[in-house]
Amino acid sequence: SLEDRLRALINREPVMLFMKGSPEEPRCGFSEQIVGVLQMANVSFGHFDILKDDTVRQGLKEFSNWPTYPQLYAHGQLIGGLDILKEIIANGGPAALQEEFEAAKSAKTK
Repeated sequence: SLEDRLRALINREPVMLFMKGSPEEPRCGFSEQIVGVLQMANVSFGHFDILKDDTVRQGLKEFSNWPTYPQLYAHGQLIGGLDILKEIIANGGPAALQEEFEAAKSAKTK
């Protein structure tokens, strides 16, 4: 099912970014910015180009109840988009982002 496929995709890497384009060739400004934020914070992440698969692009919006891209997941949990990421780092720096990832990891194991 589509839901099974989405679950597999969001869990493909510990940190997964659903974006327009790729980290090397982002296809929108928001995707480019979120890649920059993740790289600045030394986060290694997998990515999926939603422009290459419209089923995933539409399905993930409903699955996550998050209408826009990019979307960042950690350990299968939605962290959010660019605004959320910027807010986390503005409030606590890159370490706060790692804390979010750890919280997502522990939420998954419960």
